[in-house]
Amino acid sequence: MSPFFVSGRCDLSEIAPQFGCFAAVLWVMGEGEMSLRDRLTELLEPVVHDLGLALWELEYLPRSNGALLRLYIDVIEGSDDAGITVEDCASVSHAVSDVLETGDPIPGHYTLEVSSPGLDRVLRTQAHFARFAGEPVRVEMRAAIAGRKRFSGRLTNVTEREIAIEMEGQTVTLPLAQIHKARLAPESA
Repeated sequence: MSPFFVSGRCDLSEIAPQFGCFAAVLWVMGEGEMSLRDRLTELLEPVVHDLGLALWELEYLPRSNGALLRLYIDVIEGSDDAGITVEDCASVSHAVSDVLETGDPIPGHYTLEVSSPGLDRVLRTQAHFARFAGEPVRVEMRAAIAGRKRFSGRLTNVTEREIAIEMEGQTVTLPLAQIHKARLAPESA
């Protein structure tokens, strides 16, 4: 049996040797990846915050030629800063690299990317939605609500469990737990 390598390392005996490469793929793309993403977020959020910035989103994408760790950083809500600069990205990149080299939490090789979330940023958490109440958004649901899965309109209300969007003269309430994807939809973009 040929071993399945993830970023240059492989130990199928720990994963499930009876299933070979298939089990390794499931481990990498399933629960193992999610828990690593959570650990990385927990590790790196304070590093970014210590630089006076916020970690907006973290993506961890395992690939055959080395993982991709992508950090989206933003100004802390309520700060006077106009936005993220190239210098901010460089500072975060250096600080995060130091932490990752010391702790070595990512198996094998990886590429680190740091950028701003952009004007059409992804919205994932209740806090993300609350920060942009009143702004236009595009939302895709996991399952159809009122016969549709995609909604575009102005974000009018945010609670702990749901958001409200005004669209086509009506207000639609969408449960946060059922949102598959959501983004800001700037009118000038």
